Amino acid sequence: MASCLGMYIENNIIKYAKVSKDRSGTKVESFGIKFYEKLGQGIKQIVEETYSYKTPISINLSNEMYTYFEMFSLLGKNYLPKAIKTEFDSYCVEKGYNPNVFETRYAVVDDLQDKDKVKVINISANRIELNRNTQEFESYRVSNITPLSMCITNLIDFKPKQNALIVNMEEKTTITTVIDQNIYQIDELDEGSGDVLSKIDRKENSLSKSYEACKNTTIYTAEGQDLGEEQNYLEDIMPTLYNIVGKVKKTINESLAAIKTVYITGTLATINNVDLYFQEYLPEVSCKILKPYFIKSNIKGISVKDYIEVNSAISLALQGLGEGVTGMNFQKQGFLDKLPAWMQLDVGGGSDVSGKRPAGKKNWLTIDFGEKLSPIEKRLISGAVTLLILILIYGTFSTLLGIQIKNKEQEVDNLIADTEEQIKLAQTDKGTIDTRANEYKNMVQALENLNDRVSDANQSRNMIPNLLNQIMFVVPENVQITSIENTTDRHIVIVAQAEKYEQLGYFKAKLKTDGILNNVVSDSGVNDGSAVKVTIEGDIL
Repeated sequence: MASCLGMYIENNIIKYAKVSKDRSGTKVESFGIKFYEKLGQGIKQIVEETYSYKTPISINLSNEMYTYFEMFSLLGKNYLPKAIKTEFDSYCVEKGYNPNVFETRYAVVDDLQDKDKVKVINISANRIELNRNTQEFESYRVSNITPLSMCITNLIDFKPKQNALIVNMEEKTTITTVIDQNIYQIDELDEGSGDVLSKIDRKENSLSKSYEACKNTTIYTAEGQDLGEEQNYLEDIMPTLYNIVGKVKKTINESLAAIKTVYITGTLATINNVDLYFQEYLPEVSCKILKPYFIKSNIKGISVKDYIEVNSAISLALQGLGEGVTGMNFQKQGFLDKLPAWMQLDVGGGSDVSGKRPAGKKNWLTIDFGEKLSPIEKRLISGAVTLLILILIYGTFSTLLGIQIKNKEQEVDNLIADTEEQIKLAQTDKGTIDTRANEYKNMVQALENLNDRVSDANQSRNMIPNLLNQIMFVVPENVQITSIENTTDRHIVIVAQAEKYEQLGYFKAKLKTDGILNNVVSDSGVNDGSAVKVTIEGDIL
């Protein structure tokens, strides 16, 4: 019986399901949810609890990037990968990415708008981040790393011509469009259960309690009523659900094929009546909670809802068991993963009359000695051949191991070179940014200086008229002003004359006491015939 442990990993939460498959069908042996602070410890606990020390593990790809290309359908299998790589390299150049940093996979589907073309769904992941994510699994056998959006379809037994959307509301939400049993489009939303749980966690201060509170919340439709405290979290849940439903509705309206069914899954799908909420906003389609196709009813007291809670992990496990879209595995397959079943050794005393291998036995290595051998001879020959095979296998393993070590060293060197190149580019960008910042700083200073000059000019333009207007109200009737001069900046020189010096003294005092001029001084005066002439100086306030 083949089995696989599926693990869906997000921030501080792991959903897991161990799935086995044989001729009698598919079943979930064990499943659950683990909250963790250290990822390595969480993985170890799950492996121990499920007894999966040697079981293949299938995990989700994280932070993948989706790009779409159109290709002519006449391109052969030999040319299509090269054309896709060329398109992706061009895309990276356009975005300023280094294409060598990415590991890519792709799926091809017929283009609904042009029969002569195919649509390519290209999925890429950063190799450094990919290696970092798998470091915690070094002690275990990770056989499959797949984008969750591409394997969530494993849970549905699609019929021909069936068009549907799968809305997976995990930490982030993905909308997988399936047209005629083929994945046609992947839409991503940053909103999902991660937003909801973080809001509830501010109230509960516990991720596990927040998760349970989210599960126990009930959405009451137009016909329902609020029943109590469990609804305190609706204000944290409903804005996210409203945005997701809006995106789903937009996807349905823009779809090139008529969508008949919307399947709902993920953490937010465990909220009571969430399917009814979707149905109210999407009356033209059928909205259903996604239930794995092979689970018919409650099993041994386990509710179907409990299985639905770990749908993502179940779909990953099924992918590890060979179901779903092929070619999506981002885990590089080693030699051990590619070995065929153990070859049995048949040391017979000759073949049958037909010269064929014994009926019902496969992968036999048959040696024909032309005569019947004794049991001792058979055991000796079998032991010798087995020893020879072991020597050959050891030699092959040693050679392949050496090759793999060299390849890994080359990969590490390439990654180091790429990282150094990125660091150099970042330093260059920093230098450019600093230069631009200094230029902008100088430009801002120049604008401020110009603004000060303009302000001073505007103020100086009105300075003399305002001064004259003030002097007009304080100059005595017998005092005559012969000249007013703005000598420097705000300094004013006034020449005035009168018959008596007292009248000039009164005028000087008014200039000072009324605050018309500051630092007022004057000379002693000069007799000019019948008049006294005085020079008064001061600064405009």
